[in-house]
Amino acid sequence: MAENLTNQILAEHLEEGELKSGSPIALRMDQALLQDATGTMALMQFEELGVPRVKLERAVQYVDHNVVQLDYKNPDDHRMLQALARKYGLHFSRPGNGISHYIHMERYGKPGQTMLGADSHTTQAGCLGMVAIGAGGLDVAVVLGGYPYEIACPEVVEVYLDGQLNRPWVQAKDIILELLRRVSTSGGKNKVLEFTGPGTADLSIPERATIANMVADLGGTAGVFPPDERTKDWLERQDRADDFVDLTPDQGAAYDDRIQIDLNELGPLVAKPHNPDNVVPVEEVAGTPLAQVCIGSSVNSGYNDLALPGAILADRDGQIVHPDITATATPGSRQILAAIAESGVYRQLSDGGVRMLEPVCGPCVGMGQAPPSGANSLRTMNRNFPGRSGTPEDSVFLCSPAVAAVSLLSGKIEDPREYGEPPELLPMPALRPYVDDVHIFAPAAEDEAEQIEIPRGPNIKRPPEHKPLPDELKARIATVQPDNISTGDLAPDGVEVMSYRSNVPAIAEFTLRHRDPEFRKRLKEWGSGFIVAGENYGQGSSREHAALAPLYLGVKAVIAKSFARIHRRNLIAQGIVALTFSDASDYEKAEVEQCWVLAELKRELSEGAETITARIEDTSTELSLSHDFSEHEREILIAGGLLSYLRERETSNA
Repeated sequence: MAENLTNQILAEHLEEGELKSGSPIALRMDQALLQDATGTMALMQFEELGVPRVKLERAVQYVDHNVVQLDYKNPDDHRMLQALARKYGLHFSRPGNGISHYIHMERYGKPGQTMLGADSHTTQAGCLGMVAIGAGGLDVAVVLGGYPYEIACPEVVEVYLDGQLNRPWVQAKDIILELLRRVSTSGGKNKVLEFTGPGTADLSIPERATIANMVADLGGTAGVFPPDERTKDWLERQDRADDFVDLTPDQGAAYDDRIQIDLNELGPLVAKPHNPDNVVPVEEVAGTPLAQVCIGSSVNSGYNDLALPGAILADRDGQIVHPDITATATPGSRQILAAIAESGVYRQLSDGGVRMLEPVCGPCVGMGQAPPSGANSLRTMNRNFPGRSGTPEDSVFLCSPAVAAVSLLSGKIEDPREYGEPPELLPMPALRPYVDDVHIFAPAAEDEAEQIEIPRGPNIKRPPEHKPLPDELKARIATVQPDNISTGDLAPDGVEVMSYRSNVPAIAEFTLRHRDPEFRKRLKEWGSGFIVAGENYGQGSSREHAALAPLYLGVKAVIAKSFARIHRRNLIAQGIVALTFSDASDYEKAEVEQCWVLAELKRELSEGAETITARIEDTSTELSLSHDFSEHEREILIAGGLLSYLRERETSNA
């Protein structure tokens, strides 16, 4: 049978199961990626496994999120992470060296390999022909310990790109925005998007990276671009020619579904607040006044992404950023920073009035440069969930660098096609990969590693303990939430909150603070509770703090119409039961303070029942709740969480 590239790679790494869509499989991982906002908890959970050294070909701990050092908390985390990496066998990329996804694409991505990352946008590595999957920190910790990664076998969707982009005014960002417009933020759930067609071959690696990165924002498992001559050229530029592997889908390969986009017909697109799939043609929002424009992040932070705005600012004598606009630009890595400095792009941007930021996530995760209240921000980033920018009542639009560049001039959203003749970009100099490498530190030798002590500051707390599932779960409904609750609602972005990523008791104080300010008070009074929610609960980031914080507060189960893939798994890994309504209309019956009883939950899970019976206490109402737990996931829940399950398994096998 003719195989697509995704299934070729999955078959090569298959440890358990069958490559049949929806079936549970276990995959061997070649690489792992962690960043500082998720890495502290992930590596402390790795310590719980008692494994002396990571068991992967490559694992890298990046520091790119919590880089604002207002006090001791973030520096203490960085110091601990560097020691943990040195002791346990991970490479460590220091603060300011670059954004994890961009550096990994430059220095470590390899065609045909697999990678698990404690960041949803790990999918970016698919630009080089990897199957790269975002996951929660505990799942990554377990993979570091040598265990395979368990997941439902994804469907593989062919995305056929025909024609060519009308550059420079139509860009790769418009391709992924078009996919979001068609498919939605939940339409990629349990799917890998494999890109084919002449339009795919025409895309550079940084352009493919923008698309693969934001496959995560479709809810997708991964995005895969078959490696080709452009991939080979990229790796040669990175002094990694030997990493190239010639891989292609078989002739006539089968796919589960197909999406076709004619790039010749594509125009500039913009995602309006407050979701990446709220996409319209730029002409529908042209004229919208702006207070801020931010270019860069893990997407749209390559050389050409910054060179176009620079060229536009330099195109007319005396042209500067509009007086009403605060503008920023963020290169993806130290290597890109060096390139724009050497070519003159840095000076074009700086002379034009753009604030040049260091190569970190920055505004993308609310780490500085929050927009003013009651104003619009235009960004080339990947998410615009409410409050993600750091301003609670924000209004963030997402766009390409082309749209951002022309909008800098007038102080309002503009259609770049109205600009006129495109300016000439300053040519990119030869890249200098070693600029990244000298700031990535190798781990200690194993004999030296045994002597390394791990420093832990006062803000660093051990992960919450797991408790076995009782025979019966009984609790009040602590909150009822609508569709599309994001992990940012459950564990918010921004300087204030993210500094507590290694302190679950502290970060729990911010859970649902904008959605339901009384939620935490109820749980403190009651001691436990359930969450009821609508569709796509837990969309967005892979941050397991969105499960850890509710666990600490006493949440025992979440009942939703549907779950985002990564968050569903994070709940299970932390021992929180994730159930769905068999009849979606039963969501309407839920009220805060009701007591729901899952009287036979443990027995039903043990016996493999497909539905769970719930009763609303003091009424005659019974509800049928569904799940899609694999056999292992049922065992994980009964044990009280993934760490408890693994300890029990190791004990029984001893």
